Amino acid sequence: MESGTPLSGRQRALIRESWRRLSGSPEQHGLVLFTRLFDLDPDLLPLFQYNCKQFASPQECLSAPEFLDHIRKVMLVIDAAVNQLENLSCLEEYLCNLGKKHQAVGVKVESFSTVGESLLYMLEKCLGTAFSPDVREAWSKLYGAVVKAMRRGWETLPEGD
Repeated sequence: MESGTPLSGRQRALIRESWRRLSGSPEQHGLVLFTRLFDLDPDLLPLFQYNCKQFASPQECLSAPEFLDHIRKVMLVIDAAVNQLENLSCLEEYLCNLGKKHQAVGVKVESFSTVGESLLYMLEKCLGTAFSPDVREAWSKLYGAVVKAMRRGWETLPEGD
């Protein structure tokens, strides 16, 4: 998986160290990420429905057991990317399929930039002073590589799908 410029050894170390600091509470950190996401783009809320139930507010969605399960899955994807920093290409097919799934439920490619902003916000809030400009740049590069692979899911769907 190419992200344009590969992550340097120092950037991989910064990502691993910062992620290790957050590993104790993935659900809590995921809640920070998704709370920020809904603050930035409330129009994303209708994309999250479980058993045809539409959430009346971000707070209702954020407290639903099904949504907490989604948060855990998102955090596991980030964890997989961190664990495969030397070999992100092994996640290519998985991320492409994940992109297809997101497209199928109505996620727009443009929303990934808002998710990226929310990820960086979560990292900044949860890491505090450990979230340096270098850490931000490393995570931005990693996120860019993940999104690039997921976007291929949009590109591989046949016309009319």
